[in-house]
Amino acid sequence: MNSVFIQRVVLKQYKSIKHCDVRLGPLTILVGANCAGKSNFVDALCFVRDALRESLDFAFRDRSGIGEVRRRSGGHPTDIGIRLDLSMGESSGHYAFEIKALPNAGYQVKREQCVLREGGTVHEFNVEGGQVTSCSERTFPAAVKDRLYLVNASGLPQFRPLYDSLSMMGFYNLNPKLLRDLQEPDEGILLEKYGANLASVMARLERSDDGRMQRISEYLKRVAPSVHGVQFEAIGPKHTMRFRQDVEGQTQPWRFWASNMSDGTLRALGVLTAVFQRDKEAKVSLVAIEEPETALHPAAAGVLLDSLIESSGYVQILLTSHSADLLDRKEIKADNLLAVESHQGVTRIGAVDQIALGALRDHLFTAGELLRQGQLVPDPQLFDSVSPQSDLFGTTHG
Repeated sequence: MNSVFIQRVVLKQYKSIKHCDVRLGPLTILVGANCAGKSNFVDALCFVRDALRESLDFAFRDRSGIGEVRRRSGGHPTDIGIRLDLSMGESSGHYAFEIKALPNAGYQVKREQCVLREGGTVHEFNVEGGQVTSCSERTFPAAVKDRLYLVNASGLPQFRPLYDSLSMMGFYNLNPKLLRDLQEPDEGILLEKYGANLASVMARLERSDDGRMQRISEYLKRVAPSVHGVQFEAIGPKHTMRFRQDVEGQTQPWRFWASNMSDGTLRALGVLTAVFQRDKEAKVSLVAIEEPETALHPAAAGVLLDSLIESSGYVQILLTSHSADLLDRKEIKADNLLAVESHQGVTRIGAVDQIALGALRDHLFTAGELLRQGQLVPDPQLFDSVSPQSDLFGTTHG
């Protein structure tokens, strides 16, 4: 099974990113220093998800308005652009849009395009200034200037799979406090960003009885050897987790509530649940995790990476990290890495330079060793002739 859903990402004027054009694989790790812009790249994908699942207005308000989303510069750029080249089973294509800032924190969708190919059939639409200028389907809904048209087009069966896949991307920056607290129940279809419904997701996984909870428990024991298992528990109208853990002088593990567990153990459980949550009910297309190694011992971070490598066989994984310990693995190849740096206040993202590429290819150093030496940087040749206006719309790149 090919787990790569998003093959290519083009961004224009998004937060600190003036322009980037990068490829993603089954497992992609964004590597760079703090404040380099790794999270801004991930947030651009999350922006697409939020704009479709909620609304474009929600996506901007959740980020403090369009003024905080469009890149700041002396020239005051006004247009945010995002393009995603996609693969979904038998179909492939791209989805792109450009949003123009207006006075008084206003905005409008300047242009939007979707092209999907399946065999010899092409399904597409183009929208400009709130008007549908072309559509492959005989009947189609109207467009408006302040919303993404794909939301309306999702009522057509040709575009619904794309809408569903983009809506089911999961983005995670797990908060141990929310994992520790009693949680409100919900359907548990998709783990929330900070983990506030982790117990409900675990309840769904337990009901599925397909071995995924066992896999989570096996990895969790490798991360925290004293933990022998975890299960969903309901306490009145609230949900939580209960762990079985060794206690000195006791022959059998004791049971502890989530409120008694360490930040590292809870974050590890959240990460494992995020990457193993996909099934026929939760058709998660991509899982992005901010710094999964946080609060973990280096050896435990390596175990967690094992789980991410395994799960990348059936769901696309995107990570951010500045941890050399996480990358100290021969399994991490140059193709798994995107180097991120801040250059004169602008985020640059790209494949690693030729020196690092050769060192990784010839097994002279691990990615972690190169990171410690400051050698994981984007190839400068990628930025010598790149135009910020390049290719948001047009032919899908194979």
